[in-house]
Amino acid sequence: MNPRLNLTELEPTAYQAMLGLEQYLASSPLPASLRELVKLRASQLNGCAFCVDLHSHQAKNSGEPDERLFSVVSWRESPFFSEAERSALALTDAATRLGAEGVSDDVWNEAAAHYDDRQLAALVMTVATINAWNRIGVSTRMVAGSQRADRA
Repeated sequence: MNPRLNLTELEPTAYQAMLGLEQYLASSPLPASLRELVKLRASQLNGCAFCVDLHSHQAKNSGEPDERLFSVVSWRESPFFSEAERSALALTDAATRLGAEGVSDDVWNEAAAHYDDRQLAALVMTVATINAWNRIGVSTRMVAGSQRADRA
């Protein structure tokens, strides 16, 4: 697969604006490991191979064990996630798919039972940001692995 265009080169100001969101997320009260799991899950749902690859490696590099990474795709059936993580992944699924009902009160209230308002705000922003990145990656056909220095 060949990329359609390089947003970084063609629209550096837009790319920098997106990186500004990433800087906010890095300083947010949401744990880094949870942010990576959320990014991985949304990327799986959106079919963004570039982002699945990127966030799998970033999660692995920050200490996530293989069992959890392999199980994000089937998190509902997996024993490897806490109730708090499950609530964040459920919110990720609901906010990424956004059906006619949006995010249900049940999904929201379960997440709110585990995270304070600032963490919830960061969770919502994490989901929104990765969904924007996914749409960029899928639309422009970003190539999985192309960001890694170890790629031959």
